[in-house]
Amino acid sequence: MKKSILSAFALILLSACTSQYPNQQLTGKQFPNISGESLEQNTVTIPSDFKADKTLLLIGYKQDSQFDIDRWLIGLDMAGITLPTYELPTIAGMAPRMFSTFIDSGMRKGIPKELWGGVITIYKDGETVQKFTGNQSPNNSRVVLINSSGEILYFYDRGFSVDALNKLKANIK
Repeated sequence: MKKSILSAFALILLSACTSQYPNQQLTGKQFPNISGESLEQNTVTIPSDFKADKTLLLIGYKQDSQFDIDRWLIGLDMAGITLPTYELPTIAGMAPRMFSTFIDSGMRKGIPKELWGGVITIYKDGETVQKFTGNQSPNNSRVVLINSSGEILYFYDRGFSVDALNKLKANIK
């Protein structure tokens, strides 16, 4: 009986595995219309809910992406770059959707409440985003600078570097 339950659980987890999509170069393209929910439990439609001239999206496909996202956030702070910035944990597959409440609750426990509005989890449209950006090297975050109409002004997916930060900074000015 125990073996059957473990096998069923393993099957569910394996069905959550997504396809591999080649990484893309997205500068100049339109970011797809997707929706997610902030850790404050507000529904957010991207890019239409973002009204600022420029908005930065830090997309992560795995929990290990957080290390790269944190380096980007520290780099932005150290460089004095201020603009609306959102972390988008983006998880494709049916199993993560089934456990989204549990996953989001776990994130809330590790993130100060005042930052919850800046974390928008993407489940339903996770596959769309991964296919759009590519998901090779999933530990690297996808750094996406968009304008108010959702056009991608800057895209980078190779892990934090000072050179990439400087190029992002030049695109923000």
